[in-house]
Amino acid sequence: MINKGLSRLGIFFLYLVSLLPFWALYLVADCLFVVLYYIIGYRRDVVQENLQNAFPEKTVAERNDIEKKYFRFLADLIIETIKMVSISEKEMLRRVVCTNPEIVQNYEAIGKSVTAVAGHYCNWEWAGLGFSIDTRLFVIYKPLTSDVFDNYFIKVRSRFGAVAVAMKQTLRTMVAHKNEFTVTVFAGDQTPVREQTNYFTEFLNQQTAVFLGIEKIAKLIDSAVIFYDMKRVKRGYYTYTIVPLIENSKDSAPNEITEAHVKYLDSMIRREPQYWLWSHRRWKFKPEPII
Repeated sequence: MINKGLSRLGIFFLYLVSLLPFWALYLVADCLFVVLYYIIGYRRDVVQENLQNAFPEKTVAERNDIEKKYFRFLADLIIETIKMVSISEKEMLRRVVCTNPEIVQNYEAIGKSVTAVAGHYCNWEWAGLGFSIDTRLFVIYKPLTSDVFDNYFIKVRSRFGAVAVAMKQTLRTMVAHKNEFTVTVFAGDQTPVREQTNYFTEFLNQQTAVFLGIEKIAKLIDSAVIFYDMKRVKRGYYTYTIVPLIENSKDSAPNEITEAHVKYLDSMIRREPQYWLWSHRRWKFKPEPII
């Protein structure tokens, strides 16, 4: 009871912070960067290990530069996520621009559902929130351990019409809407649970356990598969381009969809690596050695 009360108090505080104008929020982000990078060193060991394994060809100085840029961006990302609870539709559309929305509009015109894959890259939360203004999205998410904060993020992600679907409810939800036009958004770089680490492929120079559920769902509803290619224009402004990967999922070869979205994310991260979530422990599982 006490924990829930404190959580609600924390959410109220975050709401008050979100009401600050962007110029003030980014001053907070500048201070937050100092705290994360210099004072507490938030998961710097994880970031450094991930960067070393992903980019062994880069010098120590180059990896250190990426690390520092990453923490600057992480501070901005935290502040921008807080802002989601109060930002207006008009402001959201001004700050996150889709360069080719007609791709999804064309699929809708012919009744072809879409499986959209994104990574934890740039501000993926803003991309989903912005796109949901004009398109009904099903956003697949991994529930948080705190019920209070989990419900808070469900409400935030659903502010402009998106439907937040817990991972375990994905199959049931897709079957229920199989005969409707749907756009379902997955995070392609989510770490699978240990019981589902059956498929490994190369991602950022490492054999990586990949969640196969995206491909299974896409084939079930025979959707088109697209990727959100996101770019940061400047502080607080982003664009994203819809990249078609697979036109007819049922006709794709085994693992073709999975390989396609993993390889695209790999190339996107290599383009500007500081915008991926390097503090995440992505490589918890290793493939079994072949004897």
